[in-house]
Amino acid sequence: MTAPVFEDVDPASDCDCPGCVHGRRPAPRPLPGRGRPAARGVVVVAAATAALATVPPAAALAPGHSPHRQALPGDGEPDTPQGAKAPLHGSAGRPGGPATVPIPATTRTQIINRAKVWVAAQVPYSMYAFWSDGYRQDCSGYVSMAWGLPNNEWTGSLGQFGVKITKEELQPGDILLYHNPDNPEKGSHVVIFGGWTDHTHTYYTAYEQTPPHTRRQATPYPYWSHADKYVPYRYKGVTKAAAQPTAGGKAAAAYPGAAYFGPGADGIPGRRTWQLPSTGRGKDIGPGTGAPASHGVPGYPGRQYFRPGATNDHVTRLGAQLVRKGFGRFYALGPGPHWGDSDRRAVEAFQRAQGWRGGAVDGYPGPETWRRLFA
Repeated sequence: MTAPVFEDVDPASDCDCPGCVHGRRPAPRPLPGRGRPAARGVVVVAAATAALATVPPAAALAPGHSPHRQALPGDGEPDTPQGAKAPLHGSAGRPGGPATVPIPATTRTQIINRAKVWVAAQVPYSMYAFWSDGYRQDCSGYVSMAWGLPNNEWTGSLGQFGVKITKEELQPGDILLYHNPDNPEKGSHVVIFGGWTDHTHTYYTAYEQTPPHTRRQATPYPYWSHADKYVPYRYKGVTKAAAQPTAGGKAAAAYPGAAYFGPGADGIPGRRTWQLPSTGRGKDIGPGTGAPASHGVPGYPGRQYFRPGATNDHVTRLGAQLVRKGFGRFYALGPGPHWGDSDRRAVEAFQRAQGWRGGAVDGYPGPETWRRLFA
C-alpha cells in the first residue's frame, strides 16, 4: 500500500486536542451596560492581530493547539502529550486483564511489518483517539501495537516489557525510550529502531507516532534532542523464526527480514539469496570472474578493479555504460581504462539518482550499483 503524497487535515472544529476543545467553548457575553459592542470588537481584533505578529508563522497558523511535538525534525519538540496506561479501545473497551501482564511472543519481522501498517495508513496523532486495531494513537500506543502488547502502555510502563541493551546491540524492532518521570508530558517519547542507515551508525531509520501522523525517516542517534535521555530497549518476547528444513535435509537459517539489510547495504539479499549460502547449495563464483549473471547483466568483477590507480577494461566498460545512462558530463575526454576522479563522480551521481543517501553513495561501484547500471 502506497502512502498518499498529500494529507487531509480535519477542520479545527473536529479536533479533540485540549487547545481546540477550549477554543470551541462559547465566549462569555459582555456584561450589559459596559462599553459598546462595536468598539469592543475592534479592540479584540486589534489585540489578536498584535498577538499573532509576535509569534512564529507556524504557531500563527494553528492558534489554540496544545504544544504537541512538531513534525519537523530538530525543532525543539516542546511537549509530547500521551494517554495513560489503558485497555485496548480505551476505557470503554475490554478490561485491562490481570496485574501480571503476559508478554506475547513475536518476531522482529512482525514488529517492523506492524509498524509499517500505521506509516502506510498515516494514522493521525492523538492522545485520546484509538485506531481500528484498538491501540491509542500516540507514541506509546504505537509501540504497544508494534510489539503486540495486550494493552495500551505509556512511556512509564513500556520498560517492564523490555530489557536494556547497548547501542551496539540494537536491531530492528528494538526501541529508544525517553521517560521523564518529573513531567511525563514534557519531552517523554519513544520510537522504534528500524536499522542503521549507514556504516557509521550515526543515523538510523525511526518509526514513530508524532504529529501530524505516523512517519518513518532517517534520524540521528539517539534522537533529535534530549540525546542523553534515550535508552535502548529490547522486547522480552522477541523470538527467532524456526529454521526450515530443505530437500537435502539441512536446515536453512531463518531469513531475518529485509529490515536487517536496509539502506547502506550495497546488494540487499532477499529470501532466496539467503537460503543458498545458509544451506550450502550456493555456488562460489569468486571475485573477478566477469561471467554473465542469470538476469543478463555482466557479472560484477569485484571492487578491487575500481580503486585509485587501477587500470583495466572493466573501468572502460563502466565508463561507457555511465555515458549511455546520461552521466557522461563528468568526462572531459571520454571514459578510459584508468580509474580516476571522473569515474568516481559519475558513479556517485548515478547512486544518488537511485535515491540512495549516506554511506550508500561512495562513488565506487558495488554489486548492486553494477546491476542497476547494466540492467
